[in-house]
Amino acid sequence: MNPTSASSLTSSSSSSSFKVITLGGGCFWCTEAVFLRVQGVLKVVSGYSNGHVLNPSYEQVCTGTTGHNEVVQVSYDPAKISLRELLEIFFVIHDPTTLNRQGNDVGTQYRSGIYFTQEADREVAQQVLDEVSREHSARVVTELLPLHNFSVAEDYHQDYFRQHPNQGYCAFVVAPKVKKFLQTFADKVRDA
Repeated sequence: MNPTSASSLTSSSSSSSFKVITLGGGCFWCTEAVFLRVQGVLKVVSGYSNGHVLNPSYEQVCTGTTGHNEVVQVSYDPAKISLRELLEIFFVIHDPTTLNRQGNDVGTQYRSGIYFTQEADREVAQQVLDEVSREHSARVVTELLPLHNFSVAEDYHQDYFRQHPNQGYCAFVVAPKVKKFLQTFADKVRDA
């Protein structure tokens, strides 16, 4: 599978060789850029989830009125990386204690969230959330909910960092998160 392909995958897919988890950790350009570099990740799709408008546009989501979160849908091979390992990466690359914001990105569309399609995934995520909550001095605000109303973001959002590494936001916000991942999880970096 091409890791930058922009088609949506859900647990209703007939293949059992991969699993899917959907994560909101601020701007999807940041989370996508990291997870595209993770060993065992097959595909990362930027999109919107858990809002009340069908197929919203980026402009609609940015108003904060659709209820959507900017998310990445991560398809992965559980024989190569576990959901627990993916969530450990997730909690290092974003701040789960800031409500509706990551850095200068403010709004409900930037909230911390884990969206699952299988009960077993909810159980693993809850265990990791409990551990992260014990490690932080501030209250962890990450929501853990069933995936609802996912739609793929516009094509220009897919693989954004690779296509625009020198764009200001990418250089000053995305690049440091990628660097932190590469340094913290060197053993999880996919071969180039």
